[in-house]
Amino acid sequence: MKAEKSPAVYILASGARGTLYIGVTGDLCSRALQHRQGLVPGFAKKYRVKQLVWFEYFGSIQDTIQREK
Repeated sequence: MKAEKSPAVYILASGARGTLYIGVTGDLCSRALQHRQGLVPGFAKKYRVKQLVWFEYFGSIQDTIQREK
């Protein structure tokens, strides 16, 4: 199992059959909490995309960005 501060790609949803958001972070727990609290400006906040539905950890940020794309 990887550490919480490993690079990760994640998907958030606004709800069932709602809007999806895909992101990359180095600290998934903190980032998910920021989205839930509405602290991250931009698309996710505008469309109230707050529910973490999927994530995958990687060994390097380059691999994480490639997976996101």
